[in-house]
Amino acid sequence: MFKKVLVANRGEIAVRVIRTLHEMGIRAVAIYSEADRAALHVRMADEAYCIGPAPARESYLDIERVLAAAKRSGAEAIHPGYGFLSENPAFAEACERAGIVFIGPPASAMHAMGSKPAARTKMAAAGVPIVPGVESGSIEELAVAAERVGYPVMLKAASGGGGKGMRLVDRPEDLHEAFERAQSEALKAFGDATVYLEKAIVKPRHVEIQVLGDREGNVVHVFERDCSIQRRHQKVVEESPSPVATPELVARMGEVAVRGAKAVGYFSAGTFEFLLGQDGSFYFLEMNTRLQVEHPVTELISGLDLVHEMVRIAYGEPLGYSQSDLHRRGHAIQCRVYAEDPSSNFLPSPGRIETLKLPGGPGIRDDSGAYPGCEISSFYDPLVSKLCVWAPDRPRAIAKMRRALREYVVTGIKTNLSFHQQLFSHPEFIAGHYDTGFIAQYHEELLGYAPLPEAHSDAWAVAIALAASKLEGAPATAQAAQQATDGLSPWVAAHRAERLGR
Repeated sequence: MFKKVLVANRGEIAVRVIRTLHEMGIRAVAIYSEADRAALHVRMADEAYCIGPAPARESYLDIERVLAAAKRSGAEAIHPGYGFLSENPAFAEACERAGIVFIGPPASAMHAMGSKPAARTKMAAAGVPIVPGVESGSIEELAVAAERVGYPVMLKAASGGGGKGMRLVDRPEDLHEAFERAQSEALKAFGDATVYLEKAIVKPRHVEIQVLGDREGNVVHVFERDCSIQRRHQKVVEESPSPVATPELVARMGEVAVRGAKAVGYFSAGTFEFLLGQDGSFYFLEMNTRLQVEHPVTELISGLDLVHEMVRIAYGEPLGYSQSDLHRRGHAIQCRVYAEDPSSNFLPSPGRIETLKLPGGPGIRDDSGAYPGCEISSFYDPLVSKLCVWAPDRPRAIAKMRRALREYVVTGIKTNLSFHQQLFSHPEFIAGHYDTGFIAQYHEELLGYAPLPEAHSDAWAVAIALAASKLEGAPATAQAAQQATDGLSPWVAAHRAERLGR
């Protein structure tokens, strides 16, 4: 087994990976930016190396700096966590050239699944059901495709995710403007303006299948996660089993996911994401060629440690079990606790945590990189922790989560804990009656104010950009606002806008 592994990440996922490495008797190497010098993952690691300034592109996204730290430490392998370089095939290839094992899938599979249009084509050839649409093209070609599949349609960025570059189009006359906006957002977020079109599935659920494969071609699925509670196309709550997916449906989706993984020679942990229609039909959405944020849900119901499995597979060990050996028990739910203000359209709330009291008791798990006195930086993702519960059934899991949320105390920053408390008391959620539009549908009940109209959402983004330009001392023109936010994440831009308003 490996003796030393570098964790090419930060925050809660770095802490989570380090814990498993230590359980396996493996020395853990941390990397950190100047902003993360006092971070928990740095304190927990056996060794730690500063790799650059706070901006991710100068530290966590810099392949050469990450590899230099690995070589300096003598690490035999690198675990990328999620985000940053985790789905970058160039990084996997660079690790191979440097003689360092990449704890993840082969670069060839990442290439095959990294472009959503290409992945759609590949999966269709493997017999995986895909949403009707067209992979790319001019606005004229997309208009023809939209008429063919029928409105409403969804425009999506070919690269990246997180809801960026997505536009729902209900009418033909709105297609051109939506196309231009999707292209602009995709180019800024991912450096690729390619947009493709799909038939919009009305009131779908977002259900994903966890897969594990080894280097010998053995692949299994580890059941499903329902990730339908989303805001702005970003997940905030995940659970397993899905309240609506029957064992027979999960088995069919699992078989499809395994077939898709084998089609690209996949090994390690990965996730197939599907849209589940009201009639029980399901369609391939994308594959995430990495560990998912919501992986603890699967661990709680299966008994597997997915990071442990990834390390074993990377070392060359076989899975050692078949599909019939895997069984689930009970029900697990995860809440993502973010540093944000739900009462202000989820405006980010960076700052120093003054008090942090975590819930406890049987069936409670909190994955976090935070501690009292730590700084929630505006440079990175605002995730504070992942609060997870397990219980024998869904009603008891919901009751346990409500109790855990009442016990959870964070001061010094604003969080979305109040939103989660409202959600887990909502009768429709308790009944399992929800889809990806649930937060928008019950926005006022969950948050206490009416939702921001789509047109006003764009105005909100412009206001943030203008505020950022003023903060930097630039003229408050549209051009200056664009320049001021180039290269900034919405998280950073929103933080700047909030500071301006103080």
